[in-house]
Amino acid sequence: MPRSSRFPRFILTDVDDTLTWEGLLPADTLRALYRLNDAGIGVIPITGACAGWCDQMARTWPVSAVIGENGAFVIERDGRRLRWHDTQDEATRERHRLRLSEVAGALMHEVPGLAAARDNGYRRYDLALDHAQEVEPVASADVRRALDLAHAAGVQATASSIHINLWLGDFSKRIAAARWLGTRHGMDDTARAADVVFVGDSTNDAQMFEAYPRSVGVANIRPHLPHLPRPPAEVTSAPGGFGFAEWVDRLLPC
Repeated sequence: MPRSSRFPRFILTDVDDTLTWEGLLPADTLRALYRLNDAGIGVIPITGACAGWCDQMARTWPVSAVIGENGAFVIERDGRRLRWHDTQDEATRERHRLRLSEVAGALMHEVPGLAAARDNGYRRYDLALDHAQEVEPVASADVRRALDLAHAAGVQATASSIHINLWLGDFSKRIAAARWLGTRHGMDDTARAADVVFVGDSTNDAQMFEAYPRSVGVANIRPHLPHLPRPPAEVTSAPGGFGFAEWVDRLLPC
């Protein structure tokens, strides 16, 4: 397809409740990812999801790369192989994991309802606490209190629609995306603002909405709009992956 100025070069997208919905990847979403790939538009999932889940995305989805565990690493396809770009060595990660385990235990004690996420065994950098995936949803005020407690303990923390993610280090989704687009594709701030779209669903995407003026929120972001310093430029009618597919249909009409 000939590229015009309205087509982005890359799409950065959150995963949970942005590409997925109610824990599943809709067929409409997968078709939308293939349509973008066929149009020459690179898709980069940028997510708090664990390394194991990110490895699966990079191997089986039509994407250019995956940025995982909130910016801790990038996985790129190189033919049939995957190239990992890490921000910390193994010794540092192990040292951090001990401290994160202490903080996670304290948070579960202080905030009833939180539980260790089942995917922690597949994580390389962070630890996740389940607040809405396989447990009864924890009240928003209690999730915010857990974040405050984590920050007071000197740990970076953010909440997605399902998890509270805890980590130590200076990485973030915003930093990782800018670094990867700059080093691998020569894109400066101006190029990223013009040629990259970000798609998200929650307050933990606030930095990305601020960094990328060409932004989209899927419908389930509406309750969070008052809490975003810069709301997305447009919001879809449908939620989650159905909203993502809706937006792709507008971008690439049949």
